Amino acid sequence: MEYKGYRGRMQALRVSVIFLVISQITYGDVSYSIQEEMKRGSVIGNIAKDLGLDVKGLSARNARLDSEGTGREFCDINLKTGDLIVAGRIDREELCGEKASCPIKYELVLENPLELQRITLQIQDINDNTPVFSKDQMMLEILESANKGSRFPVNEAHDPDIGENAVQSYTLQKNEYFYLDISPSTYGGKYAELILEKELDREQKEELTLLLTAADGGTPQRSVLHQAEIGTDV
Repeated sequence: MEYKGYRGRMQALRVSVIFLVISQITYGDVSYSIQEEMKRGSVIGNIAKDLGLDVKGLSARNARLDSEGTGREFCDINLKTGDLIVAGRIDREELCGEKASCPIKYELVLENPLELQRITLQIQDINDNTPVFSKDQMMLEILESANKGSRFPVNEAHDPDIGENAVQSYTLQKNEYFYLDISPSTYGGKYAELILEKELDREQKEELTLLLTAADGGTPQRSVLHQAEIGTDV
């Protein structure tokens, strides 16, 4: 009976110890929204102030950041001021591609007592990429019997940026044979088709060169020129 009573007291003690350890772990949560490609050393925010921590205790409690899944150090803590600062290049396209949301998650770890604070950086897109065409030049062979109103898709321009910073417009150099029809693409940009406005006559013009410009909607706006070679066939 004494043995059983001793074992029961040990189990209760073990539960109490576990409870005491767990009770020292606290969780907070703070989120910041920053633009990609910020300069190293740029201040993101003051985590000591935003989380209600004592700045003087950051060094004493061995404050550090643990990343969740990024595998790279994009930010760091100034232990003297409590500022969260940019420590490495943040390229949104490299991290998240064309996803609408691009979070980077960290845990701020403090010791004595153990304390964990969750930090999320939402990376905002900037217009740092220029639209590009998959090919430098487009070649089209069109029968001279093609009817007015016939449609011909052109090479689509792509931009790694998202939203308004993606491709938003195409402009066709003025000519008497074609005009452009612009439609939204599945990823949020635009694509274009040539519409035959005047029927082709091979005897009058065997080849035709058109210049097409693709532009994004960012500030400053970025654009690329594309050449389309139209051949008339019988």
